[in-house]
Amino acid sequence: MIFSSDNWAGAHPLIAESLVKAAPGFAPAYGTSPLDRRVEAMLAEVFEREVAVFFVGTGTAANSLAFASVTRPGGHVFCHREAHVNSDECGAPEFFSLGARMAPVDGAFGKMDPERLEAEIKRFPPGFVHAGQPMAVTLTQATEAGTVYTLDEISAISEIAQRYSLPLHMDGARFANALVALDATPAEMTWKRGVDILSFGGTKNGCWCAEALILFDPSKTGDMPYLRKRSAQLFSKTRFVSAQLEAYLDKDLWLDLARHANAMAKRMADGIADSNSARLAWPSNANELFVILKTSNAEALKEKGALFYPWPVPHALAGTLAADEGLYRLVTSFATEPGDVDAFLEGCRSA
Repeated sequence: MIFSSDNWAGAHPLIAESLVKAAPGFAPAYGTSPLDRRVEAMLAEVFEREVAVFFVGTGTAANSLAFASVTRPGGHVFCHREAHVNSDECGAPEFFSLGARMAPVDGAFGKMDPERLEAEIKRFPPGFVHAGQPMAVTLTQATEAGTVYTLDEISAISEIAQRYSLPLHMDGARFANALVALDATPAEMTWKRGVDILSFGGTKNGCWCAEALILFDPSKTGDMPYLRKRSAQLFSKTRFVSAQLEAYLDKDLWLDLARHANAMAKRMADGIADSNSARLAWPSNANELFVILKTSNAEALKEKGALFYPWPVPHALAGTLAADEGLYRLVTSFATEPGDVDAFLEGCRSA
């Protein structure tokens, strides 16, 4: 009953096999092999347009390099208050963008409120040098709260970003989970809705260690090759990242894996909705659930072998939990079995 994180899950067998296949022989290094070029072409097909692709090893690297590529002196990146870039990346976005700061924006359950976003941007009027200047907007899809921006919600954020001439970045660590939840195409959820830069995640959804930074206007790559090299993310044997992504994208494996993870989360959510000892803190759209349990029940579940994390109560829920209750995050993955979910639900009933 491992629901700690989708990062705890291993690699899908087909992706592990791709690494074995790529191991023998020789290939040009630093992202110039035929396999690298083949995966770049696959991503262009996936997104229905020419794209610039930069393979990296972590989502934090992808996010940080995205901001580094658009950095401005005194720059501010507008993000949700509880976004990963603001809360969980140890200052890497600020470090790689040479001191840019995260400007937190509130909104219910992980999603920036457009009106609050615009109000926050207006706090930095042009010409007021002391405040710094707006630099970019970033949204997380799926969010850190397990919710998903609808296509119209992405457009609303994009329209504001465009009004202030700010590039729009999407942190897609759980991109596939959001995509299948919306039943949209990759193009519809990104550049067709005004997204300029995407951190395309594979690690949480069956890859070993594979992420890609995707720019939807290849003419704007600028210094990105140098930024990636300087950040130690230009792997000499990039083909091993590409091998993973080739298997990941082939025959829509990535979408199948995300559908399974989301289905396991729905199975869990349905069971919790029928439970007398647990309740959902809010509805989830992807593979993360946030559950309110009595702390004694949470400990009893852990003693039965369930692994999951306590979670900080977001601003929107402040003061709503009883003194003996806690908020906990449960994450399903491509490797979650129905029996794992059912065992947890049975543990809830007997806790």
